[in-house]
Amino acid sequence: MNTAALLFDEGPLTLVDDREGGIRYWPQWIDSELADELFVRLRDGIAWHSEQRPMYDRIVDVPRLQATVALASADPNDGLRQIAARIATVAPGGYSHVGLNFYRDGHDSVAMHNDRTHDLVESAPIAILSLGAQRDMLIRRQDKSARAVRITLEPGSLLVMSHASQFTHEHGIPKTTHPVGPRISCAYRARQFGRLDANNVS
Repeated sequence: MNTAALLFDEGPLTLVDDREGGIRYWPQWIDSELADELFVRLRDGIAWHSEQRPMYDRIVDVPRLQATVALASADPNDGLRQIAARIATVAPGGYSHVGLNFYRDGHDSVAMHNDRTHDLVESAPIAILSLGAQRDMLIRRQDKSARAVRITLEPGSLLVMSHASQFTHEHGIPKTTHPVGPRISCAYRARQFGRLDANNVS
């Protein structure tokens, strides 16, 4: 994988401000060729799985495919470790795991939520690399005192959320009726003692 000139100096755009850096967005963090290469590697090389969850009085399918990779045991050829090292240059975080979500089309989504923090290293950010088709993300205050911000996550973009922002804001990927291609999100987190929580998604 060619990681030369991986970073683009076209950001960040500050969406939320707080004492830990808030929520920042780099629209073109890696070039399109590398983004396409990573997308294909992960789409074809990750052991994706589907999940079901209880909702009210029934069991429903989670509307996306998922996977979790521990960076210490990641395949050196899939690019995830290299990306973690690059993310650390703009958002140091001691990343230990990557939560992967595969949005197959506009029907796949994730509801508004904040990441659960009980298993995350305090003050460590959460960094999300987007690959494949662009999708909108909504970000809003948990007290709903202001309208949600809608940001289009472009392929190759990086969104970094502070630990503190998980206590003040929530985020989600809404469904869309517009034709869209598949998207993969790679959410880098620093976990305490290597613990996993499949409910952390983006």
